[in-house]
Amino acid sequence: MASRGSVIPLFINQISKGEPLTVTDPKMTRFLMSLNEAVDLVLYAFTNGKQGDLFVQKSPASTVGDLAEAMKSIYDYNREIKIIGTRHGEKLYETLLTKEEFIKAEDLEGYYRVPADNRDLNYGKYFKEGNKELSVSEEYHSHNTVQLNVAETKKKILALDYVEELNKLKYEK
Repeated sequence: MASRGSVIPLFINQISKGEPLTVTDPKMTRFLMSLNEAVDLVLYAFTNGKQGDLFVQKSPASTVGDLAEAMKSIYDYNREIKIIGTRHGEKLYETLLTKEEFIKAEDLEGYYRVPADNRDLNYGKYFKEGNKELSVSEEYHSHNTVQLNVAETKKKILALDYVEELNKLKYEK
């Protein structure tokens, strides 16, 4: 959240200019992870990982519509939310673990650990036997994780140092 690819700085910029908040699809979901949580993930993986492991933090998600509403509430902003449509290549949700990874994933409370894929190159055996779990397994994505409502999203945004600093500036004026 609030990184270069995040919509939060865009919303703050639009609010500062008095423009409507632009949303591609209000039902689109995105994971919410702060910079501090990203650092914690790296440190956890460094401490608990083995060579080739993949670590994924279990993160909550929010719809982009709820995120925009939370930003409006934080900044007491009464302009409209303008739906501009999905852009080329944009997905309705983010996937952090594929079906194949999710089946192998070890649940470590706040994280998933996916061990390295150490299969041999004997592809012949994969033509004779499949993996029935793949047919019923789901991916881990922003539609099937914990979904935050507007109030919970607002609370998570307000915990960001970036937003806290901007709010201090707003109230000092």
